[in-house]
Amino acid sequence: MGKSNKNNELNKSEWDVGSVMKELENLGSLQIKKIYMRHGAEEPLFGVTTGNLKLLLKKVKKNHPLALELYDTHHYDAMYFAGMIAEPDKMTKQDFEKWMKSAYCYAIADYVVAAALAQSPLGQELADLWLESDQELYVLCAWACYSVMLGYLKDEQFNKDKIQAMLSLVEKTIHNQPDRVRYAMNNFVIATGISYLPLSHEAMRVAKIIGVVEVDMKETQCKVPLASDYIQKAIDMGKLGYKRKKIRS
Repeated sequence: MGKSNKNNELNKSEWDVGSVMKELENLGSLQIKKIYMRHGAEEPLFGVTTGNLKLLLKKVKKNHPLALELYDTHHYDAMYFAGMIAEPDKMTKQDFEKWMKSAYCYAIADYVVAAALAQSPLGQELADLWLESDQELYVLCAWACYSVMLGYLKDEQFNKDKIQAMLSLVEKTIHNQPDRVRYAMNNFVIATGISYLPLSHEAMRVAKIIGVVEVDMKETQCKVPLASDYIQKAIDMGKLGYKRKKIRS
């Protein structure tokens, strides 16, 4: 038999906030930290790449209680990692409200809260509620959540009239929305056009009408995708109706 790796890796029960934070610190990069801060992240953070977080995920694995503790640290990297090891189907409305309240930048609202909410049975219910919010990050999260769900859940799990109404709202209001909401709305049109077959043609129509969506991306190299181009590429490649098998690795 091969030697045990017990001395090299902690068992699931042995991982705690302290041991994870030590790993995150070791994986941090000043260069990545600066990039994240240009995207709205604030201290404290170490600057851990998503790739390195995925490697750490293989060690820690899913650990919902630990995820809740890590998110509560308000440390950017720990909050992001919390979304990776959480079990969204175990989260309550109160849990999601707490996470959203602490989501101080778009990256946490989008890539952590929205991604987790999209994997929860509460996804559409809370996203519908947050779409009516007067707080930008809540609205952004709601649109982002729908984009993820459309690319993940079966078409019959959505109300066609509701998605149609959301497309109409994008068509009428996108250019008057805050920057990150515009970005999320644009992604919603793309997700609908590619992944939701009942309204794929309607999404393309809306995409052509809204055209170029201007978003101030600050000092980053990120660009806003042209929705009509993305949908057309999916058509050309025969990928309309594409669904992910899972949201996170």
